[in-house]
Formats: sequence, C-alpha cells, structure tokens
Amino acid sequence: MNLISAFCLIATATSLAHASEEIKVDDGVLVLTKANFKEAVTDNEFLLVEFYAPWCGHCKALAPEFAKAAKTLAEQESTIKLAKVDATEETELAEEHQVRGYPTLKFFRNGIPMDYNGGRQADDIVSWLSKKTGPPAKELKTVEEAKEFIDASNVAVIGFFKDQTSDKAKAFLAVAANNDDQPFGVTSDDSVFKEHEAECGSIVLFKKFDEGKVLFDGEATEQNIKKFVAGNSLPLIVEFNHETAQKIFGGDIKSHLLLFLNKGEDHFEKVAEAARAVAKPFKEQVLFVTIDAGEEDHQRILEFFGMKKEEVPAARLIKLEEDMAKYKPESNDLTSESIKTFVEDFLAGKLKQHLLSQDLPDDWDKEAVKVLVASNFDSVVFDADKDVLVEFYAPWCGHCKQLVPIYDKVGEHFKENKNVVIAKIDATANELEHTKITSFPTLKLYPKGDNNVIEYNGPRTFEGLTKFIESGGVDGAGVEEPVEEETEDDDSPRKDEL
Repeated sequence: MNLISAFCLIATATSLAHASEEIKVDDGVLVLTKANFKEAVTDNEFLLVEFYAPWCGHCKALAPEFAKAAKTLAEQESTIKLAKVDATEETELAEEHQVRGYPTLKFFRNGIPMDYNGGRQADDIVSWLSKKTGPPAKELKTVEEAKEFIDASNVAVIGFFKDQTSDKAKAFLAVAANNDDQPFGVTSDDSVFKEHEAECGSIVLFKKFDEGKVLFDGEATEQNIKKFVAGNSLPLIVEFNHETAQKIFGGDIKSHLLLFLNKGEDHFEKVAEAARAVAKPFKEQVLFVTIDAGEEDHQRILEFFGMKKEEVPAARLIKLEEDMAKYKPESNDLTSESIKTFVEDFLAGKLKQHLLSQDLPDDWDKEAVKVLVASNFDSVVFDADKDVLVEFYAPWCGHCKQLVPIYDKVGEHFKENKNVVIAKIDATANELEHTKITSFPTLKLYPKGDNNVIEYNGPRTFEGLTKFIESGGVDGAGVEEPVEEETEDDDSPRKDEL
C-alpha cells in the first residue's frame, strides 16, 4: 500500500467515525440522540422536539397525539418535522436545552429554538405549527378549500373580507397572528361567501359541537374578536380531563364554574343539563366545567377546595386572576335557576370569598407551640401586647417536617415568656383574607403594638429563630443564607391538574 492509499484509508475511517448517527423514525416521529441532534436541527427548517421521560404519565398521554400530528403533517406534505428525545438517556441534550420537566417541547426554526406553548392534542399541535411557519390566516380560494379547512379541526375561524386592509380585517388578522390554539382562514371568494351565507366583513367560528357555528356580532376590535374566539372555542360545558386541562386553565377565560359530580350517577346528566341550559349568556365570561369527583386522580382537587366526597354534587367558582379566589353557593341544590343566580351574583361582585377553615381544637393552646386556624388567627396574632411568631406550613412539605423539632424547641424556650407566642397554622386547610401564602414553610413575626409584619429569611436554626424574636425582627429579616422553600405547586394541584 502506497502512502496516498494509506492516507485515503485513514481519512475515510476518520470520516465514518465522525459521521452523524442515522436518524430512526418511530411512528412518523424522528428519534434523536446527541449524535444526530445537530444534523436534524440543521437539515430541517422547522422542527418540533419533545424531550420526554419513559415513565412520565403526561408523556405517555402525549405520545399518540404527537404521532397523529406527525402523520397529519406528512399527509399535508409539510416540511415541518416532529422529533423526540429521551431526556433520561440524553442528559447532556436535556441540560443544554434547559429541560426542567416532562414533557418539554422546543420548536426550532432555522436552528433557533423557542418554547412550544400550544395544546397537547394533535389538532392543537398542527394548528400551532402552522401559525409559526406560515401566514396568520390561510387563504381560502375555493369552496373545496374552505370545506377542507373547516373539516380538518374541531374549531376553525374564517374571516370573509374583500379588502384585507380594512380596519376590521386588520383586527382579525392581528388576533389570528397571536392565537396559537385555533386555525384561522380568510377568503374573498364569492362562491365561499355564498356557500356559507356570509356577508363581507363577517367573522364566523365553525365548530364540531354545540350550535355548529357562531357569527361575531360585536364591535370589531382585537380585544372583542379575541374574546369571541376564546368564549366559543370550547363546549358550553367542558369535561375536565388530561386532554382539556391545559385549554381550561391556560385559556383567556379566568373565571370557572366547577361542577363536582359523580359520573355514572343519576345526578350527573341532570346537573350538567341544568348548567348547559343557562351557560350560553356567560360563555365569554365564565367557563362551565364538570369534574368527575369519583375519579381517583381528581381527589386532590376536592382537597384543594376543602371538600369531601359526601358533599357531591356540589359547585364552586374560582377566579384564577386573583390568588385562586374561591366562591361557594349558599345551597347545594344545583338547578338551572340556582346556578344562574350563583354566576350572576359572582359577576356582580356580590359574593364573598369562601375561605377554608379547620375546626378549632379544644387543646389548641395546650402545647408550647399554639395551634391556629382561620377562626382564632386574628385574636391571637394581632394581640397588641405580644410578639407572635407564626409558621405557615403544609402537611406534605418536607422542609416543614424538618423544622418541627427546631420549632418545638423555640416554643419551649419562650413558653414562660408572657410577651411572646410561638404558633403554627396549616395554610393549606386555613385561608386568610388578609394573608396569602405561596411557599412553605413561611415564618412571620407580628410585633406587639405594631402592624408591620416581618418575614423571617434567616437560617432555620434554633439560634437564628430565637435571635430573630429577641431582636424584634431585626436579625433574620434580611437574607443571611439561601433558604430552600417548597411552593404550593410542589405537591398540590397545579392549574393544569385542577
């Protein structure tokens, strides 16, 4: 073998050793690893990548929808590709792309990543990708194109405009550009106008449920059109499940009537029909949702509302915009009239928040650490003659459990001091109108004769806590060292699980 042949052989071997790994395809979805990830991102202008864990329930639920979306895009001869990465195996890739939970979806456009924030159903995925890779509204030039467009999705919105530079058309297209959940179409074709009995300037939402289609009849502003689409894109009564959770809690309508029912029992259809009969006038303001209280996965939701199974059927209203404010009807008699009155009173601001409270134990002040509930909180804590330290805890919180022996020791230390009270309250079972707690444990000092509440941010040690109290809240109010906290989302119902 001469020198040139040997050099060529070495070069070929080196090239093969550094070649990208062949990309496998599983049910229409590209299977990516560290060896072929860069090639896939480089070779595909549009690529949606799912980082998943094999054991993750949400990932398992997404898998068939992801494959269905890939199939739909292939049938449309789209250049958009879908891919997946096992983040538990490809840990370097997961870390590089800041994967902190499963599934995490990233959309790559010409190699530049962005977070995917669309729905988890196949139609939602295709719609979101179409919006990100094309015009905000698809041009519909024939009756056949319009029919295919409407038939392809559960919900489709079409603007009928001869002049797309008109103010109404501009507002419509602006909403379309910022809506990732529903497909938008636009047409100026006379035959499409005639087929759907639409006038110039009409905006029509087509859907495969309830009344079939709805005509927009308000003032044509972006806000009004957006509200119209949001209010009509879900059924009048939405059944809560894994598929609808994100649409319910991630949507624009933040006030929800939750009907807790037992599916299969006589009251289910009766109450659902009663709610459906009055839901239409409220559809752009309040979302009506049924929750199967008998479903094991939904038990944490009942706990979140402080409800027991025996209370079902029952209703609650929740306002997500204001600290998850909850409201309870005066009666559990769920008729059309009572449901209508409940919602009307809520919208009129006539209802008072429903705050959870435990019963006050007879021996609440027996131990060195006093037990507080909602009913005795103010009388104990706002005593002008005492310094009161309160721990707001959650029963499931690991950090709270670690703090117990230290906090009990602090209580014993001040037990004989008539001017100091050490107390605790289960903040998951007792809600206070004036105090909202989002992380656990939270420690607050209520100084005597003073309305200024001081939060403790020092080390969770006996020395740190006693110094905090004895200094009147001076030592420990500033952050002395990083302190881990557990938020309500760590082990309580998240919005997408409610």
